[in-house]
Amino acid sequence: MQFRQKALSKLESPEEFDLPVRFARPQGRLVLAVTVAVMAAAAYWACTGTVSSKLSASGILTRAEGSYVLQTPVAGQVTGVLAEEGQMLTAGAPVLNVRTEQGERPVRVVAGGRLTTLVAKVGSVIAMGGDVATVERVKDPADPLVAVLYVPGGSGSSIAVGASVDLNVQSVPQQRFGTLRGRVTQVGRAPLTRAQIGGFLGDSGLAEQFSRHGSPVAVVVRLERSTSTPSGYRWSSADGPPYTVDSRTPVTGAVHLAAQRPVDWLLP
Repeated sequence: MQFRQKALSKLESPEEFDLPVRFARPQGRLVLAVTVAVMAAAAYWACTGTVSSKLSASGILTRAEGSYVLQTPVAGQVTGVLAEEGQMLTAGAPVLNVRTEQGERPVRVVAGGRLTTLVAKVGSVIAMGGDVATVERVKDPADPLVAVLYVPGGSGSSIAVGASVDLNVQSVPQQRFGTLRGRVTQVGRAPLTRAQIGGFLGDSGLAEQFSRHGSPVAVVVRLERSTSTPSGYRWSSADGPPYTVDSRTPVTGAVHLAAQRPVDWLLP
């Protein structure tokens, strides 16, 4: 009965049309103003700001012409080793002497370069077509190195020629000497097979490693030179390591991709 009485009293009272209507408290208007300002600032940044990103990939330091595997054209027992690893050889220079049924026969390099790996040893028996050495195609040992990164095939299109690259060299402590600096000079047009990678690097093991997750695209990085560092290249630290870096050294590269506006991620 008490609630009913109050309801009847409410119906009998005149409407309070003359009282002002309060739409929001001052605190609410402040919160609304702040929210609108934040949304406007976010929209402006999305349309005019930029966000940078990096793409990481593994690779190796090498020469621009790559390497090749020297295979013996004869079968027999190795009786003499005529070259040393690291030695520069001219085209046709002998590497091994092999005793065959027709007598001593030399195994010669096909093209000149630096002997990086010598598999055959004195006394070992080799079959015709067997791998005996790896030769790096280089005319002058002072020729600059390049880094070749093997990125997943679908990511190659996002890399631009001229993009800066930070290279973490496996033989150089990064926390102490920093990263090696370079720039992209070439991006492969098509994914590479394991055989193609092995043919360029002269190493089937590396080819298997770089193609483990599918057929990658090769990205060639030119190392930035410097006359003020012992290695002859520019590093993120002032001097870099107090020694030179050699070819065939594994690296991990972080490629700086083109900056994008956040609004581009939302638009098709």
